[in-house]
Amino acid sequence: MFGKTKPTLSERDVLDALKGVKDPDLGRDLVDLGMIKDVRIGDGTVALTVNLTTPACPLKGQIERDVRNALQARLPGEWNLTVNMTAEVRGKGSAESGDIPGIKNVIAVGSGKGGVGKSTMAASIAFGLKSYGASVGLMDADVYGPSIPHLVGANARPQAIGERIQPIEAAGLKLMSMGFLLEPERAVIMRGPMLHGIINQFLRQVDWGSLDYLVIDLPPGTGDVPLTLAQTLPLTGAVVVCTPQEVALLDATRAISMFRQLRVPVLGMIENMAFFDVLAYLKDRGGPEARKLAEGRNFFDLPGDERAYLFGRGGARQRAREMDVPFLGEVPLNLYLRETGDAGKMDSALQPGSPSRPYLLGVVEQLAAQISIQNERKAQEAAKARLPKLEILN
Repeated sequence: MFGKTKPTLSERDVLDALKGVKDPDLGRDLVDLGMIKDVRIGDGTVALTVNLTTPACPLKGQIERDVRNALQARLPGEWNLTVNMTAEVRGKGSAESGDIPGIKNVIAVGSGKGGVGKSTMAASIAFGLKSYGASVGLMDADVYGPSIPHLVGANARPQAIGERIQPIEAAGLKLMSMGFLLEPERAVIMRGPMLHGIINQFLRQVDWGSLDYLVIDLPPGTGDVPLTLAQTLPLTGAVVVCTPQEVALLDATRAISMFRQLRVPVLGMIENMAFFDVLAYLKDRGGPEARKLAEGRNFFDLPGDERAYLFGRGGARQRAREMDVPFLGEVPLNLYLRETGDAGKMDSALQPGSPSRPYLLGVVEQLAAQISIQNERKAQEAAKARLPKLEILN
């Protein structure tokens, strides 16, 4: 006659029920991390928001399931649950000398040698982070061989307002490159001190505004620019791009050693040109008979033969394991990726339907996770450093 009375529930009850539900990457529970927001309790309903540390979180679905399962198991009675998933990119938590105001994370993308697709990966990372809703800048620090303007299809001249240089804005990114300041055919000839000044100007005088991520495309090798960056500002970390080829891996190893000597965290390795997917190529570019064979997957005798490992197989993954560096993923050779870069439409490589999209977004998600892990580690170290030291008196 009177029905069942719902148990009385408070926000504290909801938070207690979520104690122990952890962010799998950060290894701490969501409540302690301050990720549970806007708890609302109504007539038979519980609604809350989980505010992730990056919109590119690869474990978003798992975290939502864990939250729902914990609430269903631990709250008294039955409740209709609404779990909203949002994200707010975080920086390292505490300011350091040399920080650029308004920029939460600075990621350097380097390689031990040229020709491994470093600039393509830097642009792809920037566009990938933007595709998840982050505010992103892309700085071309490859002063002698600037290629970012061509990859993104931008050729405007930067303007100054007062003493601040305004970055070029294209395809949703804020951009700065030496390529915007020179004629395309003109070579850059300068010594180290001038190079140092250019990099400092790009970092400090450009009006970057508020950014979640600033991606910096480094020149190949271990020269002046990485040293200048490491001495000028506290980098969130570095990404090293290489191919599976042994000669590229040797130089990538040197790049990792350089970053470690400069005390720059290595966020991970990307294996570019990992393989050539013959089936994908036939489906995309083949004639009717070739496409028919590709769709039926009867073109090869053995499973896996559709992937041609032209430069070797799994070299970067193995080297990352040996050097205790995260492996961010592999990106295959793909005509569409090359064509979009040549056409100045690099962002198209991450659009739905692009054969490169799943590989590039996989790399971006793993990188975003490593950035969050690195920032959490720094925040914990800063918190420990602030604790008063107790002296035991005899």
